[in-house]
Amino acid sequence: MGTLSRSAGGRKPNETMRLIVTTFVGVVFGFLIGVSFPTLSLTKLNLSSSLLPNVDLSYNEDQKSDISRQAILSAWSSTRSNNSSTKAQNSNGTARIWVPSNPRGAERLPPGILAAESDFYLRRLWGKPSEDLTIKPRYLVTFTVGLNQKKNIDAAVKKFSENFTILLFHYDGQTTEWDEFEWSKQAIHVSVRKQTKWWYAKRFLHPDIVAPYDYIFIWDEDLGVEHFNAEEYIKLVRKHGLEISQPGLEPNKGLTWQMTKRRGDREVHKETHEKPGWCTDPHLPPCAAFVEIMAPVFSRSAWRCVWHMIQNDLVHGWGLDFALRKCVEPAHEKIGVVDSQWIVHQTVPSLGNQGESENGKAPWQGVRERCRKEWTMFQMRVVNAENAYFKAIGVDPSNSTTH
Repeated sequence: MGTLSRSAGGRKPNETMRLIVTTFVGVVFGFLIGVSFPTLSLTKLNLSSSLLPNVDLSYNEDQKSDISRQAILSAWSSTRSNNSSTKAQNSNGTARIWVPSNPRGAERLPPGILAAESDFYLRRLWGKPSEDLTIKPRYLVTFTVGLNQKKNIDAAVKKFSENFTILLFHYDGQTTEWDEFEWSKQAIHVSVRKQTKWWYAKRFLHPDIVAPYDYIFIWDEDLGVEHFNAEEYIKLVRKHGLEISQPGLEPNKGLTWQMTKRRGDREVHKETHEKPGWCTDPHLPPCAAFVEIMAPVFSRSAWRCVWHMIQNDLVHGWGLDFALRKCVEPAHEKIGVVDSQWIVHQTVPSLGNQGESENGKAPWQGVRERCRKEWTMFQMRVVNAENAYFKAIGVDPSNSTTH
């Protein structure tokens, strides 16, 4: 027994030393192995799909609220904070293109190939593309027309120079009948039956389509233009810094608002006096920051905002004139009426005749009723949207300056 105890006690110090040496060697070996490999990065780590869900970085409306996926994306982004390259890695290690700043849906394209904007310039089917255009019009004018007004439109179009692209929206389906006019052969024709100009504008005048044009005229078909010159109008708009404008209206024809009445003693006016109680603020519509929707003219930047405000299902545009001020700042200085280039509103009820008779009412009555309903609906949508925005950022809507 005594011999056994001494033998065990004699080996214990040796075993302890052996354990210490082994641990030290293991640590040193592990350290050497670690520093011999490059830094691990999630962008270069191939994980089995069974361990990590497939991360789709493309925008998906149905997955916006997927918190777990957003968490993965956040982790992914944090590991790439020092890498500003637009290239990512596929699972096989090959490079692919991913540019988050590209337009939605085009993230996989290199920026140099993107063509995000277009125009209404007519091009040939032959020759070099670079030689297609002898002139690039700087302005766009649109008319929403029926064949009954072709003589009036012919007179109007002749007031616009070759600097203008002419675009006709046909609400009666008749287009080839306009070919008697030489200018019609170079115009753009869009035909959809029984639609309004704001229906057309929302669908065919996207800001990226009309981006090449400095100014966009969106006009009715029943305008007399004997005293109007488009090039002179553009000069005055530039001179007075108008982002949204219209020609003055001849006082005795189709006048609804004092603001749009032509004044014979000046080039431009930006404010007026209305009936008592009509204007809560001299800088707000209809006393200022106001034009009607029959013959508005928009700068490129103003139209980009206005287009987004046009409601897809509200086709008559009623109430839009009171809201245009939300797209420029200060509105009472950048919205105005050009007096020295004026027009006559002939008030031809052609659009009303495109309606249908219901419950014994004339077609025009149904159209007018919808116009009034849309005005109320649009006003409510604007108010509700603004209130929701201010509440979301913790501001009392009653303290805002938007109303």
